[in-house]
Amino acid sequence: MDIIEIDKLRLRCVIGFSPHERKDKQDVVISLRIGADMHAAGESDNPDETFNYRTVTKAIIGHVEASSYYLVEALATAIARICVVDHRAEWVQVRVHKPGALRFADSVGVVIERTPDDFA
Repeated sequence: MDIIEIDKLRLRCVIGFSPHERKDKQDVVISLRIGADMHAAGESDNPDETFNYRTVTKAIIGHVEASSYYLVEALATAIARICVVDHRAEWVQVRVHKPGALRFADSVGVVIERTPDDFA
């Protein structure tokens, strides 16, 4: 399996369950590893035969910027669903970090991996 890497997509959304976290949008940093078969595209050099990571990224940006979640786990799962269900990725690893969420730490986050079977 081939892997597309998208690193440190910086977005803003309502995330958290404390009252002060629910008032304003906060920064989240998202990194993705998307599994897709790129053999045909590599041989043909034809953009129509590759996984369109730009379209997926636009969908993720639109979803995250309009979202409101209590948990980073739920946000990460929604992003994974966009990749594997809506855009037919074979596998995805989603990393979502919340900068400044924990005192003395640069950020706190989760890493999840999903396939289409996880959403069947």
